[in-house]
Amino acid sequence: MSADSQDPQPPARGGLARAATSSEFSLAEAVGGPRGLLESVLPGLVFVVAYTVTDALRPAVLLALAAAAVLVLARLAARLTPAPALSGAAGVGICALVASRTGDAVDFYGPGLLINLAYGAVFLASTLRWPRLAGQPAGPWPVIGLVVGGLRGEGLAWRSDPVLVRVYRRLTWLWAALFALRLLVQLPLYEAGAVEALGAARLVMGVPLFALAAWVTWRSLRPVSPAEPAAAGAPPRSRPR
Repeated sequence: MSADSQDPQPPARGGLARAATSSEFSLAEAVGGPRGLLESVLPGLVFVVAYTVTDALRPAVLLALAAAAVLVLARLAARLTPAPALSGAAGVGICALVASRTGDAVDFYGPGLLINLAYGAVFLASTLRWPRLAGQPAGPWPVIGLVVGGLRGEGLAWRSDPVLVRVYRRLTWLWAALFALRLLVQLPLYEAGAVEALGAARLVMGVPLFALAAWVTWRSLRPVSPAEPAAAGAPPRSRPR
Protein backbone atom coordinates (compact mmCIF):
# COMPACT_ATOMS: atom_id res chain seq x y z
CA MET A 1 0.00 0.00 0.00
CA SER A 2 1.52 3.20 -1.13
CA ALA A 3 1.91 6.38 0.84
CA ASP A 4 -0.41 8.05 -1.59
CA SER A 5 -2.90 5.46 -2.74
CA GLN A 6 -5.06 8.24 -4.08
CA ASP A 7 -3.25 7.78 -7.37
CA PRO A 8 -4.21 4.89 -9.69
CA GLN A 9 -1.09 2.80 -9.14
CA PRO A 10 -0.47 -0.61 -7.56
CA PRO A 11 -0.10 -0.39 -3.78
CA ALA A 12 3.49 -0.72 -2.57
CA ARG A 13 4.17 -2.82 0.51
CA GLY A 14 6.88 -0.61 2.04
CA GLY A 15 5.01 1.01 4.92
CA LEU A 16 2.92 -2.02 5.79
CA ALA A 17 5.89 -4.35 5.47
CA ARG A 18 7.83 -2.24 7.95
CA ALA A 19 4.86 -2.16 10.32
CA ALA A 20 4.48 -5.94 10.13
CA THR A 21 8.09 -7.06 10.42
CA SER A 22 10.15 -4.41 12.20
CA SER A 23 10.81 -4.17 15.93
CA GLU A 24 11.25 -0.40 15.58
CA PHE A 25 9.05 2.01 13.68
CA SER A 26 10.78 4.36 11.24
CA LEU A 27 8.64 7.11 9.80
CA ALA A 28 11.12 7.66 6.99
CA GLU A 29 11.13 3.98 5.99
CA ALA A 30 7.35 3.74 6.33
CA VAL A 31 6.92 6.30 3.56
CA GLY A 32 9.70 4.84 1.42
CA GLY A 33 12.50 7.13 2.58
CA PRO A 34 13.16 10.64 1.23
CA ARG A 35 13.05 9.38 -2.36
CA GLY A 36 9.72 7.60 -1.82
CA LEU A 37 8.28 10.69 -0.13
CA LEU A 38 9.39 12.89 -3.02
CA GLU A 39 7.92 10.48 -5.58
CA SER A 40 4.60 10.44 -3.72
CA VAL A 41 4.32 14.20 -3.35
CA LEU A 42 6.16 16.00 -6.16
CA PRO A 43 3.93 15.45 -9.24
CA GLY A 44 0.75 16.40 -7.38
CA LEU A 45 2.45 19.40 -5.79
CA VAL A 46 3.76 20.57 -9.16
CA PHE A 47 0.29 20.23 -10.69
CA VAL A 48 -1.54 22.27 -8.05
CA VAL A 49 1.16 24.96 -7.88
CA ALA A 50 1.32 25.28 -11.67
CA TYR A 51 -2.46 25.47 -11.96
CA THR A 52 -2.67 28.04 -9.17
CA VAL A 53 -0.06 30.22 -10.87
CA THR A 54 -1.23 29.89 -14.48
CA ASP A 55 -4.95 29.11 -14.05
CA ALA A 56 -4.50 26.86 -17.09
CA LEU A 57 -4.81 23.10 -17.38
CA ARG A 58 -2.28 22.36 -20.12
CA PRO A 59 0.89 23.72 -18.46
CA ALA A 60 -0.11 22.16 -15.13
CA VAL A 61 -0.55 18.75 -16.75
CA LEU A 62 2.68 19.00 -18.73
CA LEU A 63 4.71 20.08 -15.70
CA ALA A 64 3.25 17.26 -13.57
CA LEU A 65 4.16 14.74 -16.29
CA ALA A 66 7.63 16.26 -16.54
CA ALA A 67 8.11 15.93 -12.78
CA ALA A 68 7.08 12.27 -12.93
CA ALA A 69 9.50 11.67 -15.81
CA VAL A 70 12.36 13.32 -13.91
CA LEU A 71 11.72 11.01 -10.95
CA VAL A 72 11.95 7.96 -13.23
CA LEU A 73 15.18 9.24 -14.78
CA ALA A 74 16.62 9.95 -11.33
CA ARG A 75 16.07 6.33 -10.34
CA LEU A 76 17.69 5.11 -13.53
CA ALA A 77 20.65 7.44 -13.01
CA ALA A 78 21.07 6.09 -9.48
CA ARG A 79 20.86 2.51 -10.83
CA LEU A 80 17.80 1.79 -8.71
CA THR A 81 14.77 -0.17 -9.81
CA PRO A 82 12.50 2.28 -11.66
CA ALA A 83 9.30 0.36 -10.82
CA PRO A 84 8.04 2.67 -8.01
CA ALA A 85 8.59 5.82 -10.04
CA LEU A 86 7.17 4.18 -13.17
CA SER A 87 3.99 3.18 -11.36
CA GLY A 88 3.70 6.72 -10.04
CA ALA A 89 4.28 8.14 -13.52
CA ALA A 90 1.58 5.83 -14.90
CA GLY A 91 -0.81 7.14 -12.25
CA VAL A 92 0.00 10.74 -13.12
CA GLY A 93 -0.44 9.87 -16.79
CA ILE A 94 -3.92 8.49 -16.20
CA CYS A 95 -4.92 11.53 -14.16
CA ALA A 96 -3.51 13.86 -16.85
CA LEU A 97 -5.32 11.95 -19.62
CA VAL A 98 -8.67 12.17 -17.84
CA ALA A 99 -8.30 15.88 -17.14
CA SER A 100 -7.16 16.57 -20.72
CA ARG A 101 -10.12 14.66 -22.17
CA THR A 102 -12.67 16.58 -20.09
CA GLY A 103 -10.86 19.91 -20.18
CA ASP A 104 -11.55 20.39 -16.46
CA ALA A 105 -8.57 20.57 -14.08
CA VAL A 106 -10.56 19.11 -11.19
CA ASP A 107 -10.81 15.83 -13.10
CA PHE A 108 -7.07 15.36 -12.56
CA TYR A 109 -8.17 14.13 -9.13
CA GLY A 110 -11.07 11.97 -10.28
CA PRO A 111 -9.13 8.69 -10.65
CA GLY A 112 -7.71 9.09 -7.14
CA LEU A 113 -11.18 9.39 -5.68
CA LEU A 114 -12.25 6.23 -7.48
CA ILE A 115 -9.16 4.41 -6.16
CA ASN A 116 -10.02 5.41 -2.59
CA LEU A 117 -13.61 4.27 -3.10
CA ALA A 118 -12.46 0.90 -4.46
CA TYR A 119 -9.89 0.34 -1.69
CA GLY A 120 -12.36 1.34 1.00
CA ALA A 121 -15.07 -0.97 -0.36
CA VAL A 122 -12.70 -3.96 -0.62
CA PHE A 123 -11.22 -3.41 2.84
CA LEU A 124 -14.67 -3.03 4.41
CA ALA A 125 -16.13 -6.03 2.58
CA SER A 126 -13.22 -8.20 3.71
CA THR A 127 -14.20 -7.69 7.36
CA LEU A 128 -17.67 -9.17 6.83
CA ARG A 129 -18.40 -12.78 7.70
CA TRP A 130 -17.93 -14.90 4.58
CA PRO A 131 -19.00 -18.54 4.10
CA ARG A 132 -16.49 -21.38 4.12
CA LEU A 133 -13.99 -20.87 1.29
CA ALA A 134 -11.06 -22.94 0.01
CA GLY A 135 -11.25 -25.31 2.97
CA GLN A 136 -11.02 -22.41 5.41
CA PRO A 137 -13.60 -21.86 8.15
CA ALA A 138 -16.36 -19.30 7.66
CA GLY A 139 -15.61 -15.80 8.87
CA PRO A 140 -13.96 -12.56 7.80
CA TRP A 141 -10.96 -12.34 5.49
CA PRO A 142 -9.59 -8.92 6.52
CA VAL A 143 -7.16 -7.50 3.97
CA ILE A 144 -4.60 -6.61 6.63
CA GLY A 145 -4.59 -10.23 7.76
CA LEU A 146 -3.97 -11.46 4.24
CA VAL A 147 -1.12 -8.99 3.69
CA VAL A 148 0.50 -9.16 7.12
CA GLY A 149 0.02 -12.93 7.33
CA GLY A 150 2.09 -13.29 4.19
CA LEU A 151 4.75 -10.84 5.38
CA ARG A 152 5.12 -12.55 8.76
CA GLY A 153 5.15 -16.08 7.36
CA GLU A 154 1.80 -17.06 8.87
CA GLY A 155 0.08 -18.02 5.66
CA LEU A 156 -3.58 -18.41 6.61
CA ALA A 157 -2.89 -19.92 10.04
CA TRP A 158 -4.02 -16.66 11.65
CA ARG A 159 -7.62 -17.42 10.62
CA SER A 160 -7.74 -20.13 13.31
CA ASP A 161 -6.62 -17.69 16.01
CA PRO A 162 -9.50 -15.49 17.28
CA VAL A 163 -7.08 -12.95 18.73
CA LEU A 164 -5.29 -12.43 15.43
CA VAL A 165 -8.54 -12.36 13.48
CA ARG A 166 -9.81 -9.65 15.80
CA VAL A 167 -6.61 -7.58 15.55
CA TYR A 168 -6.42 -7.85 11.76
CA ARG A 169 -10.10 -7.04 11.42
CA ARG A 170 -9.78 -3.88 13.51
CA LEU A 171 -6.71 -2.76 11.57
CA THR A 172 -8.56 -3.33 8.31
CA TRP A 173 -11.35 -1.09 9.64
CA LEU A 174 -8.70 1.53 10.40
CA TRP A 175 -7.42 1.55 6.82
CA ALA A 176 -10.97 1.54 5.45
CA ALA A 177 -11.67 4.58 7.63
CA LEU A 178 -8.62 6.32 6.12
CA PHE A 179 -10.01 5.88 2.62
CA ALA A 180 -13.48 6.95 3.76
CA LEU A 181 -12.11 10.09 5.43
CA ARG A 182 -10.32 11.08 2.23
CA LEU A 183 -13.57 10.72 0.30
CA LEU A 184 -15.57 12.59 2.94
CA VAL A 185 -13.27 15.61 2.71
CA GLN A 186 -12.26 15.53 -0.94
CA LEU A 187 -15.46 14.56 -2.75
CA PRO A 188 -17.29 17.81 -1.84
CA LEU A 189 -14.26 19.78 -3.05
CA TYR A 190 -14.29 17.81 -6.29
CA GLU A 191 -18.01 18.47 -6.78
CA ALA A 192 -17.43 22.18 -6.11
CA GLY A 193 -14.59 22.32 -8.65
CA ALA A 194 -12.20 23.66 -6.00
CA VAL A 195 -8.97 22.57 -7.70
CA GLU A 196 -6.50 24.33 -5.38
CA ALA A 197 -8.28 23.26 -2.19
CA LEU A 198 -8.60 19.69 -3.46
CA GLY A 199 -4.92 19.58 -4.37
CA ALA A 200 -3.97 20.81 -0.91
CA ALA A 201 -6.30 18.29 0.75
CA ARG A 202 -4.74 15.45 -1.24
CA LEU A 203 -1.28 16.44 -0.12
CA VAL A 204 -2.28 16.75 3.54
CA MET A 205 -4.30 13.52 3.51
CA GLY A 206 -1.78 11.51 1.52
CA VAL A 207 1.54 10.79 3.21
CA PRO A 208 0.64 12.11 6.70
CA LEU A 209 -2.48 9.95 7.04
CA PHE A 210 -0.70 6.95 5.57
CA ALA A 211 2.18 7.35 8.04
CA LEU A 212 -0.26 7.62 10.95
CA ALA A 213 -2.12 4.47 9.90
CA ALA A 214 1.18 2.61 9.42
CA TRP A 215 2.30 3.65 12.92
CA VAL A 216 -0.99 2.51 14.51
CA THR A 217 -0.67 -0.78 12.62
CA TRP A 218 2.87 -1.24 13.95
CA ARG A 219 1.81 -0.43 17.53
CA SER A 220 -1.11 -2.86 17.31
CA LEU A 221 1.03 -5.70 15.95
CA ARG A 222 3.91 -5.34 18.44
CA PRO A 223 2.29 -7.34 21.29
CA VAL A 224 0.79 -9.98 18.97
CA SER A 225 2.89 -13.01 18.05
CA PRO A 226 2.50 -14.50 14.56
CA ALA A 227 0.49 -17.67 14.15
CA GLU A 228 2.42 -20.88 13.45
CA PRO A 229 1.97 -22.05 9.86
CA ALA A 230 0.28 -25.42 9.54
CA ALA A 231 2.31 -28.44 8.51
CA ALA A 232 1.35 -30.08 5.23
CA GLY A 233 -1.92 -31.92 5.65
CA ALA A 234 -2.38 -30.72 9.23
CA PRO A 235 -4.96 -28.19 10.43
CA PRO A 236 -3.63 -24.68 11.16
CA ARG A 237 -2.32 -24.21 14.70
CA SER A 238 -3.02 -21.14 16.77
CA ARG A 239 -0.04 -19.53 18.41
CA PRO A 240 0.37 -20.20 22.16
CA ARG A 241 -0.97 -17.53 24.48
